[in-house]
Amino acid sequence: MGNVQILQHPLLDHKLSILRDKNTGVKEFRESVGEIAALMCYEATRNLPTQEVEIETPITTAKFKVLAGKKLAIVPILRAGLGMVDTMISLMPSAKVGHIGLFRDPETHEPVKYYCKMPPDISERQVFVVDPMLATGGSAVAAIDVLKKEYGCKSITLMNIIAAPEGIKAVSEAHPDIDIYVAAVDQGLNENAYIVPGLGDCGDRIFGTK
Repeated sequence: MGNVQILQHPLLDHKLSILRDKNTGVKEFRESVGEIAALMCYEATRNLPTQEVEIETPITTAKFKVLAGKKLAIVPILRAGLGMVDTMISLMPSAKVGHIGLFRDPETHEPVKYYCKMPPDISERQVFVVDPMLATGGSAVAAIDVLKKEYGCKSITLMNIIAAPEGIKAVSEAHPDIDIYVAAVDQGLNENAYIVPGLGDCGDRIFGTK
């Protein structure tokens, strides 16, 4: 089964509280999402392979570690996932970015893909699927399905800022090989499938469309 990592850190706690506050404005909300994504990215990339190379410092020549050529990709689930991309790119500037858009069918409540564009070599890359909220897990499961079945991706990590236990369970059961990184696990879902206590609609709050 994939590994579920619940990240605990005072900086994450502080920034999560900013996100949860209904009075937080768009600018601060957007910045906090990015800052949390960067902190999470630091943890989610902890096991990337490294290799030693010889480097000449101003003092001497010695061997030091660099990333071992592992190709990386970031795939935000539109639209809220976009809020996590920029700061992750600042840490991994050679990563390529794919996009996947999903909406929930109002009758069947199943996720429907409406947009998908991936780098041509996505199957060769370590893929980080990002979405601030993991509620029912439907969108995450569908996005990972697309990456595996349509693009042949084999190395996938899911990153969510806030998750409901229902979402973690759904992804873990559908894709037991996937590692999941979350900054907080909340109580659960309400009758409208919103995470409680959560932070409301993350996309609306990032882009000011509420």
